[in-house]
Amino acid sequence: MRPISEKPELHYRQYYKHPMKKALFLIVFLSCAISILNAQQRDLVKYVNTRQGTNSKYEFSYGNTYPATALPFGMNTWTPQTGKNGDGWKYQYFVHTIRGFQQSHQCSSWVNDYAVFSLMPVSGKLVVNEDERAASFSHDNEIAQPGYYKVKLDNNITTEISPTERGAHLRFTFPHSKSTYIVLDGYTKMSMVKIDPDHKKITGYVNNCRWAPSNFKNYFVIVFDKPFKGYGTWENKHNQITPDSLFAEGEGRGAYIKFKDGETVQARVASSYISPEQAELTLQTELGKYKSFDETHAAADKVWNTLLGRMLAEGGTEEQKATFYSCLYHANLFSHQFFEYNKDGKPYYFSPYDGKVHDGYMYTDNGFWDTFRAQFPLNTIIHPAMEGRYAQALLDAQQQCGWLPAWSFPAETGGMLGNHSISILADAWVKGIRTFDPKKALEAYYHEATNKGPWGSANGRPGWKEYFADGYVPYSAKTQGATAWTLEFAYDDFCAYQLAKQTGNKFYENVFARQMYNYKNLFDPKTRFMRAKDEAGNWIEPFDPMDWGGPYTEGNAWHWTWSVFHDTQGLIDLMGGNKNFTAKLDSVFTEPGTIKVGGYGTVIHEMTEMAAFNMGQYAQGNEPIHHMIYLYNYAGEPWKAQQHIREVMDKMYNATENGYPGDEDEGQMSSWYVLSAAGIYSVCPGTDQYVIGSPAFNKITITLENGNKFTIEANNNSKTNVYIQSATLNGKPYTHHWITQADIMNGGVLHFEMGDKPNFQRGLNADDKPFSLSKRVL
Repeated sequence: MRPISEKPELHYRQYYKHPMKKALFLIVFLSCAISILNAQQRDLVKYVNTRQGTNSKYEFSYGNTYPATALPFGMNTWTPQTGKNGDGWKYQYFVHTIRGFQQSHQCSSWVNDYAVFSLMPVSGKLVVNEDERAASFSHDNEIAQPGYYKVKLDNNITTEISPTERGAHLRFTFPHSKSTYIVLDGYTKMSMVKIDPDHKKITGYVNNCRWAPSNFKNYFVIVFDKPFKGYGTWENKHNQITPDSLFAEGEGRGAYIKFKDGETVQARVASSYISPEQAELTLQTELGKYKSFDETHAAADKVWNTLLGRMLAEGGTEEQKATFYSCLYHANLFSHQFFEYNKDGKPYYFSPYDGKVHDGYMYTDNGFWDTFRAQFPLNTIIHPAMEGRYAQALLDAQQQCGWLPAWSFPAETGGMLGNHSISILADAWVKGIRTFDPKKALEAYYHEATNKGPWGSANGRPGWKEYFADGYVPYSAKTQGATAWTLEFAYDDFCAYQLAKQTGNKFYENVFARQMYNYKNLFDPKTRFMRAKDEAGNWIEPFDPMDWGGPYTEGNAWHWTWSVFHDTQGLIDLMGGNKNFTAKLDSVFTEPGTIKVGGYGTVIHEMTEMAAFNMGQYAQGNEPIHHMIYLYNYAGEPWKAQQHIREVMDKMYNATENGYPGDEDEGQMSSWYVLSAAGIYSVCPGTDQYVIGSPAFNKITITLENGNKFTIEANNNSKTNVYIQSATLNGKPYTHHWITQADIMNGGVLHFEMGDKPNFQRGLNADDKPFSLSKRVL
């Protein structure tokens, strides 16, 4: 059948001459129209629980998330606040009081938040103190979806929130016959509020931020739909109230507004890092077109349903769909947009790096050590246009900061390890996203790789001289994490080599060609682990592969030995071949899940999370091991990957408050699930390949930005039928254990036949193995 869009009136005239054909045409036409309408109205937000992973605390993380009400990659999110001002655990499922509804940007409990202020409805007596105004609630009276949050507090006040990219629409419904207030809390550090009763408005700024230029401010404007019956300002250090005051500036300054008793009040909020005038403009452009809260809500749901529908999962249980779409939601929150649109609709931004305003796009709030692995590769599939803007923004940030971002929040923090901006840039380039100057990217990375910056271990390279001269970073009391650094530096050097080779830059190709093999210098053939050496090249003794910390970052030798993303075949060769390699992989699961605190000296949450899931030394709760299961594909035993992947998805992920096996980490933990549920994973970003696993659904259809559709089918799929029996790509037999970006972007169908027993004969040729630098062998 031809598409209806191809001049349907011509087809209609042909059928109209014959009554039977006319009736048939109308039936077909109406059937197609209904199908299209159903597809457009498919309600997928109902599957998303934004509280997934919120039952977390310092000692044990089920995600360390909060229920962010936001649009995809929005500049701001909004969330209920159960924790005190300044507490990184802003919403914990087991806490049953809410003290405010925050504008938030937080991407990790461990780094807290910035540019925060909150609104809290209060009835009866005016109470501003954050502890005293906190109201109890039940999760039974809470709805937590991407584009809509609602809670009815036990005091009968109902709060609803729906987002735009840089603002939100809130509706507060108060009980009848009680005094009605809304309290604005300026959170921590400096803030300013100005009340304008004539225009039912509050304007102001907050500057609470740990990593930002001295002139950083988040300007906000809040417009209410009901007249003020009273007002005043207050400060949250001593909770001193100043009635009838229209202006306040200082630490923790806030405001309160009194409305008619029992009123229902709507508030439209927008903010800007550029100026108060830009905040006003954003309010008009993002919220001015919606006449009511319900229209804002409907628009937000439409955005999310469209995005979620671009990875349409069919088959599977309702619980699996809830997990999949809750993870897909989390995978599309970070990085936050840090740009705004001027009066001509052109993007510009306040730079969190140099404190100046620039034209173009900027993104922040991401730790690349976590997200280079899966979240950014997922973006290359779903959001290639945004990924192109992001790549250029990285180079712009480098010009403004002097260093490539590694962990931005919103400026550079230098947190964690590695120089993974180059992974993002190389991955974009090899996948056809070529929006930046590769020579400038290589120059920026070379600077990163041959210097140590002023911030943490991911800003430049600690031990870079030794790494270049000796091929590894020696371990000492001053170089905690040295083995992990060496492994990640070698991978990043591979990414630079790839970008140089792809763009014909012989100089940088030669520079990094030797460095990318540096992982070999820390492999101990006796123990078959990656180990630490001292400056003289001696192995550090004593050695216990279960010891955490020391030369390893947030893990031990069982976790870090596999961090050779770019040359798994080389690692197989070091271990003495496929059998030794797969036996070592097997041992990760058969070793006891014993915790040895090692260099940390105390138990950290990543340790308890590993032990809790009872899969030996396999620690899905942290990033270093995320790719490990897929390595069976490189060594001739792909069926083991298929079995373990499904086990991890079933055992460690769900859509509840206990939804993750560890920190969600800016979308990485979720992106692992989303890609794995689709049957693929990005073992080595910087190549165009995805390694095949075991799809969780009978069918996932990916609608691409270019208009194509790529479908992954798994016939006869079930909880027990996890093994691939055979495969076809676009109808042709397919034995490879990988597919390319081009396979996906060109559209088509990757079809699997599934069974309950492994197929030991499929994909045994050398070219069926995924990419490795070293020559692939049988």
